[in-house]
Amino acid sequence: MESPRYGIDAPYVPAALGGAGVLALVAFAFTGLGTWLVIAVLFLVQAGLFLHTTLRGKFVVWEGLLDELHLAGGEEIVDLGCGRGAVLLAAAKRLPEGRAHGVDLWRSMDQSGNAESVTEHNAELLGVADRITLHTGDLVALPLPDGTLDVVVSSLAIHNISSAEGRATALDEALRVLKPGGRLVIADIKYAKRYASHLETTDAVDVSRRSLGPSFWFGGPWQAANLVTATKPDDAA
Repeated sequence: MESPRYGIDAPYVPAALGGAGVLALVAFAFTGLGTWLVIAVLFLVQAGLFLHTTLRGKFVVWEGLLDELHLAGGEEIVDLGCGRGAVLLAAAKRLPEGRAHGVDLWRSMDQSGNAESVTEHNAELLGVADRITLHTGDLVALPLPDGTLDVVVSSLAIHNISSAEGRATALDEALRVLKPGGRLVIADIKYAKRYASHLETTDAVDVSRRSLGPSFWFGGPWQAANLVTATKPDDAA
């Protein structure tokens, strides 16, 4: 039976790390210098950690994060930068009476083989195609109305926005589409501390940030994912 395929995040990164490791091994073979062997091991270990995270680790972590939401099954959720559907479809499986929306620009440089048709096929394989709606759109201008979503999730997407202003706008957009009392759950690299700081300047409450641990390391702790969560207040306009 065919299984869903979710691709590899930033596929050029593990390719570059693995390639550098192989080149270092070749240099060691020719020179016999132990330094080249150490360098080769470091690059190859980083490539291995990256592939573990993108192929397994992040899935395990997100199952736990979705469990923590204690969904009733009738919620409306959106996944910002849904890609091939790893988080989107995991959420959809928990929404027999709800709906999971996915928003993406479908760029393959961010995830290998990223395409709307691939996400649709993965949804069909999991039997949740009738629970999802896919939107082609930018995270800084979400194609969704105000105050209509119970939960906004995002995994490794917002950091792809090049400017700090753009990333802040994406967070504002996430809050805009949430209902009062709605929850925001973001797993990302590089800018998590800044996300939390920006959310603290808005009307969001219960803003928090924490590490997601080694299962979400892209090569090592220097490229670790962090979780940022927040809630839109019940009295929001």
